Amino acid sequence: MKTLKLLLGFALSATLFTSCYSEEININDNGPAISLNQLLNSYDLWYVDINSTQGYGETPFLQIAFTLTFDNGRLLANNNLVGFGSQGGGYGVEIGVYDAYDMILDVDHVIDGFDSFDVYQIDNNTIELYNPYNDTSYFLDGYQRSTFDYDFVFYDNIHYFLQEYEAWEKTYTSNFGALNEFDNENYLQFLSGGNDSTFRSSQDVNVSNPNNIYWDYTGVYGVGEVSGNSYLKTLTLDYDFFDNEFFELTVIDDSTVELYHPNSGTVYEFRGRGYIQYYRSSDTQGKLTIKEDEPKKRKQKTDKVDNPRDNTRNTQG
Repeated sequence: MKTLKLLLGFALSATLFTSCYSEEININDNGPAISLNQLLNSYDLWYVDINSTQGYGETPFLQIAFTLTFDNGRLLANNNLVGFGSQGGGYGVEIGVYDAYDMILDVDHVIDGFDSFDVYQIDNNTIELYNPYNDTSYFLDGYQRSTFDYDFVFYDNIHYFLQEYEAWEKTYTSNFGALNEFDNENYLQFLSGGNDSTFRSSQDVNVSNPNNIYWDYTGVYGVGEVSGNSYLKTLTLDYDFFDNEFFELTVIDDSTVELYHPNSGTVYEFRGRGYIQYYRSSDTQGKLTIKEDEPKKRKQKTDKVDNPRDNTRNTQG
């Protein structure tokens, strides 16, 4: 997940919340000291600034969390981009419980178990969580829910939003636009883990269970920015022996995306199938599906074929 959020870049802290109001808390010589528990509860959301992490260890639940909320002993997190800003009233899902005392934070995570942190205050709305067990520090910035820029985080991570469904099913093809090879592709899948840029495509039709889709091709994908429009992205699918397929990507809602294919003038819509709830277990790449209620294993790549668009099926690896 560190790889996931490294795409935010250092520009995030400079641009993400420039308009956000930050409530100042007197915990120094200018006012009466408050307890750690009061400090943690003073902000609705603590943004995990993964780019500022110091050390070579990893604390799994912090690696995947965009935000944390400390709610009187309950620990909540926004781990997913699907529902980001609305799930749990904007606070995400409950991922465990915590106890705060004497600048020590003890966390009992629902999957990863117990962790203990030394807490240091950096400034009025920044704290450091130092995990002595792996000698790694995480830095959290406090914000109020009403002024937190959910949209920026969402659109700056579309690359990973695509990974939060087991598959994307083509549900619409415009009746305008030239015929092209991509007309034959009916399912797409964007895989997490590994290089975080692997996609698969399938020409199967009307598959009710995403697990039964036969993936004809595996390649590399990339999401790019569009200058002057933070809500419009580009999606490139590298089909290796063919020209890359290039699209303009627009998010319609939390489960539907539109792909405009400039070369042909065709518009497609894809709908997510099999939503993945991220809780982050260190041995399952952080995925638990709601439907199956058991850890999903890392997917394996399929072998490429000389002509991925003909009728020859390749053998899965």
